[in-house]
Amino acid sequence: MKKGEQRKQELLKLAYRMFIEKGYENTSIDEIVAKAGIAKGTYYYYFASKEATLEAVIEMMIEKESAVAKGILQAPLSIPEKLVAVVNAFRPEKEEVVITDVLERKENIVMHDKICKKIVEVAVPILAEIVKEGIAQGVFACTLIEERVKMLLVTSQHM
Repeated sequence: MKKGEQRKQELLKLAYRMFIEKGYENTSIDEIVAKAGIAKGTYYYYFASKEATLEAVIEMMIEKESAVAKGILQAPLSIPEKLVAVVNAFRPEKEEVVITDVLERKENIVMHDKICKKIVEVAVPILAEIVKEGIAQGVFACTLIEERVKMLLVTSQHM
């Protein structure tokens, strides 16, 4: 990892911890900058705004959840157990709710939609693998697997 990318990841992890500890609304860019020991201009080199930082933090969370979900594919679980485990892997952890709650506000609808699309993009291939395994085992009998999984995910996100 290049030095600049490493610095960005450090800032991201710091912002993540501060958002969890203090809440997104109660964390300022000045506090992140002070805790990181960098100039404000350096922060803005990596993130255009606090909202951009939130978006990057949430994407980092999704990547972590995706890694957990991919690990479940290899677990010695039944098909229904794998499906439930993967869906649960994409749920934020209890302490992360202070971050994801921000997305539920009407002023963040665009970011919320963007994040939902990212989750679908990442989760569909993983869930489709489980469905294919289920078809091979005779648990499921269907076609158009990725389309059906995507439809279920999109529908469930809005319920």
